[in-house]
Amino acid sequence: MAVTSTYTVTGMTCSHCVQAVTGELTALPGVAEVRVDLTSGAVTVTSESPLADDDVRAAVDEAGYELANA
Repeated sequence: MAVTSTYTVTGMTCSHCVQAVTGELTALPGVAEVRVDLTSGAVTVTSESPLADDDVRAAVDEAGYELANA
């Protein structure tokens, strides 16, 4: 069963930012889809099973951005 989670990413300002975050999150095991709303910073990730917050944070950091604290 697919799991959908929404995160807030700070520091994104353009389509390149969206591509970088999408690319890093898509590379995580089990991720099926990543949708980014640049205006709000909302990132919705659909995966095969729940993702560890530390893995999501590391992927966003690798892209050069920051995961806002929930």
